[in-house]
Amino acid sequence: MAYSQLTYGDRIRIGVLKQQGKAVSEISKLIGKHRSSVYRELSRNPSEGGYFPDTADILSRNRKVEAASITSIDESTKKWVIEKLLLQWSPEQISNRMKLELGNTVSHEWIYQMVYDDRKSGGDLYLNLRWGRKTRKKRGGGRDKRGQIPNRVSIEKRPEIINERVRLGDFEGDTVIGANHKGKLLTLVDRTSRYTIIEKLKDKSAEVTSRAVIDSVKSFGSPFMSITFDNGKEFAFHEQMTVKTGVPIYFAHPYSSYERGTNENTNGLIRQYFPKKTDLSKITPAAVKKVQNLINHRPRKVLGFKTAHEVHLGETLYYFTDS
Repeated sequence: MAYSQLTYGDRIRIGVLKQQGKAVSEISKLIGKHRSSVYRELSRNPSEGGYFPDTADILSRNRKVEAASITSIDESTKKWVIEKLLLQWSPEQISNRMKLELGNTVSHEWIYQMVYDDRKSGGDLYLNLRWGRKTRKKRGGGRDKRGQIPNRVSIEKRPEIINERVRLGDFEGDTVIGANHKGKLLTLVDRTSRYTIIEKLKDKSAEVTSRAVIDSVKSFGSPFMSITFDNGKEFAFHEQMTVKTGVPIYFAHPYSSYERGTNENTNGLIRQYFPKKTDLSKITPAAVKKVQNLINHRPRKVLGFKTAHEVHLGETLYYFTDS
């Protein structure tokens, strides 16, 4: 089914079917529109309390007027936008960061349109957009086949201040595995600032992972207050980590990745640069640090479009290059 613009009548039908509890896939079939068109409509034109056709139609028309009013931008501004696209910033990040840095902005819809036009002309700016979503892993019952880590401290015993995200230094930790289990990265992410540390591991052992965590804590320019890990056996030497660093370590419940949601989301950002098919054993430490810098210097919506580097270290934004 081809993509097409939605009419006011389509929006009324979507509103009625939504009230009837119909799923998006069923709504798309009933109104004869592509499922993605319906998903996009519901995500772009929401209202407080639900989806309302009249409001949705007004929002859509306003966006068209805004896009039509911006027929061109000066070359220096366009160059600025393209530079940020090449840093893999999203159009929303670019639009909002432009307000902070330049005092003016173009809408993220305009930036998407620029990228689409570039692709039609044979350009490759679209390769910098984060299109596609990873498939959710199956969760649920069953035993944790990885076994239990001796003397681990449950997340239930973690101080409440960590849950409140009101201080810097409370990190979440995990590993990212390469294709066919070749290569591994250690990731540590601050729950408040989203500042990310990425280290390439020489092998999968708990000893190597422990040493990488200890070195990261000692070399970081700001205190660690705590670390919360998942239940991978690579973190079995947690007691040694605490003795060497003085940092208390906690463990999330098995199959409860949402308890480390900040780390999970950050690992998704890392996959933008190192997709699941990547053999991480062939990635250089310099390439890993470049990705770390790119992530820490991209504006984040959750931070008011400031960067993790600005929030955590209180330093102004700079753009990482190969030089």
